[in-house]
Amino acid sequence: MARMSGRAPIKPLLRVLAGESLNRPPWWLMRQAGRYLPEYRAVRAKAGDFVTLCLNPELAAEVTLQPIRRFSMDAAILFSDILLVPRALGQRLSFENDGPKLEPLANIVAVGKPDIAMLEPVAEAVRRVRAELPDRTALIGFAGAPWTVATYMVEGGTSRDFHRVKTRAYRDPSEFSALIERISAVTLDFLCLQVEAGVEVVQLFDSWAGALSPAGFERWVIDPTKRLVAALKARFPDVPIIGFPRGAGLLYERYAAETGVDAVGLDTAVPPGFARDRLQSRLPVQGNLDPVLLVVGGEAMRSAVADVRAALSSGPYIFNLGHGILPETPPEHVAELARLLSEPTHAT
Repeated sequence: MARMSGRAPIKPLLRVLAGESLNRPPWWLMRQAGRYLPEYRAVRAKAGDFVTLCLNPELAAEVTLQPIRRFSMDAAILFSDILLVPRALGQRLSFENDGPKLEPLANIVAVGKPDIAMLEPVAEAVRRVRAELPDRTALIGFAGAPWTVATYMVEGGTSRDFHRVKTRAYRDPSEFSALIERISAVTLDFLCLQVEAGVEVVQLFDSWAGALSPAGFERWVIDPTKRLVAALKARFPDVPIIGFPRGAGLLYERYAAETGVDAVGLDTAVPPGFARDRLQSRLPVQGNLDPVLLVVGGEAMRSAVADVRAALSSGPYIFNLGHGILPETPPEHVAELARLLSEPTHAT
């Protein structure tokens, strides 16, 4: 469990991350600041492009706060992007209709010297958000885990089969390890910058952890995450870390046991009973409503929310989705979710 010094935390999210079980789970949603909100789309149009939005402290703070004003989540997650790390390493980054685009790495060892100063606007956005958040609302910072960031850097964007990056990792593991180490070093600097500016929790997104074999998962997910978590905790021992190894399946257990994270985020495919019996006895869990159910709404959503809460209410638990909120999600469905989560859990 997360170590907390001094007085017990009063923010519900921090209480759960310290090991408490609450009758009303704290909640937030991955990608809660985004395209499903008309006010976000207005700011996005004003910014001109996505990278500019991420690196404009005033606008990034505004979109971070928008869902809190509407729905009063228990946490705000900083509006930023995991691919600012490769950009800081000198890789060209743009966002198009079909997602992020980077110039694929031709030579892994030729990754540039990091430009940490380029990330300073993110710290200013953190300071602005902290100044405006309600007292009970926690602020979450984040970064991509090294494996997931490496997939984008080598593939040049998202991938269906991760052929390029896995070929590099299998063909020359020493060279690939050097890339992972470079990514890890900048990621640590990025997270420290966020914590120093005021974030209270950090989440590591390993969105493509499920692409690896068990041996690859150990080498490229567990080991780098363990080192990164240890380095961050050496600097900030009281800042909880949530790990999200999407698609890990049965390897969630090893991830929870070996990486040192304080809580684990569950993807949609993780059965609540497995999470309760095999993970929650070790650490707090977070998740894992299917984002499509939030689009559908109605009785399908209400029933699923009740089922997840009933399964996980006996231990420390944060309500979230199993992945990011979908752009077509009606805001009124999120408002209904907020009402449902304001009610005490009735476990069965």
